[in-house]
Amino acid sequence: MPIARRMWLLFEPMHAVTYFAPESVDAFKRAGLKGFWMGYFAGRAAPMGAVPSAVVEATFYNFAPCMVSRAIPDAWGFATPEHVLEARLTGVGRALEKMLGPSASAQTVRQAAELGRAAIEGLNVAGRPLAAANLALPIPDDPLHALWHAATVLREHRGDGHISALVAAELGGCEAHVSFAATGSVPRPILQTSRGWTDDEWAEAEASLRGRELLDSKGHLTESGRDWRRQIEDLTDQLATQPWQQLGEERTDTLRHLVQPMIHAIRGSGIIPSLNPIGLPR
Repeated sequence: MPIARRMWLLFEPMHAVTYFAPESVDAFKRAGLKGFWMGYFAGRAAPMGAVPSAVVEATFYNFAPCMVSRAIPDAWGFATPEHVLEARLTGVGRALEKMLGPSASAQTVRQAAELGRAAIEGLNVAGRPLAAANLALPIPDDPLHALWHAATVLREHRGDGHISALVAAELGGCEAHVSFAATGSVPRPILQTSRGWTDDEWAEAEASLRGRELLDSKGHLTESGRDWRRQIEDLTDQLATQPWQQLGEERTDTLRHLVQPMIHAIRGSGIIPSLNPIGLPR
């Protein structure tokens, strides 16, 4: 498995705490946001400022536009991006402190945060709006918060690159999910419901992929479809290598060993949902 994919799989749960931990959900609610999805969309978009729904649709890419428009721009009327960012960091901090406990000593967290900072320092974020917006935020003083900040920048850096790979493959947002469901990694009902696509939109995307001979009549990827999907994943990995190249093999390996016990604790909490489709495990 390429190092970029291994490190994404490692760090993804730490970023996911931002939206799914009860402490995070509560912090967004206390800031004035209404419901889980408004917290998610506002919490993830806030680094870019009070952007309209069209910007969130473009940068998040695979959510149905109607799902985005139910939360954005209304969210900014309940809480400014600055207040959302404060709530985001407060919620994450409380959640991580609770989940990690003794699995993360102060020295371990501080060392991991320093390596995380080195991985994102000077990162090329051209064409990567979510990574750029998060990278432009001040690095938190608290080492645990700083480690989470690095995990978030790295996650969005990979995600932005994955969208570039999808666009290059001429895949729309719904088509991307149809093709991902066809790999068998995550069932259609989970992907379709969580991203807000209707049955008609899903069927239209399936028809489009069948017309390109990427999907068969049973909804499975054809041989050429599997090769095509693999090329998307490989390009995603290729576009996500810079942080680990600049950190170097030895320091990347050290960071992985430092963070692994923390990730086990986060996964053990049971709050993290299905794997996000920004590069399949092999």
